[in-house]
This record gives sequence, structure tokens and C-alpha cells, in this order.
Amino acid sequence: MRQNGYTQNSSEAIAQYFNKASLPSQQETLGQIVVEILREGRNLNRKSLCTKLLRRLELSSGAEEERHYHQLIGLLFDREG
Repeated sequence: MRQNGYTQNSSEAIAQYFNKASLPSQQETLGQIVVEILREGRNLNRKSLCTKLLRRLELSSGAEEERHYHQLIGLLFDREG
């Protein structure tokens, strides 16, 4: 994975992503998504995290929930939102 001029492996990139999640609810959401991905037998990577976050965003029921998922997606792509 190439980012910011250097190469990272997937686990390092995901660990950095988790470190950016500051609110407990953000970490809880990410934890739930990771469990879902692993239970499905899929690889845990940026693409699988993004896919799950986008799906949850599509199914969100209100502005606050949408904002929550937008922030997490922003963190995944190094953007604050």
C-alpha cells in the first residue's frame, strides 16, 4: 500500500487507522466492522473496511449516523470530516 511517499503493509495501515479513531464510539464501530469482516472469512484490509463503512452509510437512518460514518471514512483516507 503506497501512501504519503512510502510503502506500508496492510496491518500497519489499519493499525494507524484505528489509532486515529478518537471517540470510543468510533472504535466500537470499527471493532464491530472488523468482527463482521473476519467472521465472513474475508481479508481485513482498507478495501474491506471501506466497503463496510459505505454500506453502513447507505443504510444510515439519520444525519448524526451519516456524520459518524463520514468521519470514519475520512479517517480511512486521511481526511478529517
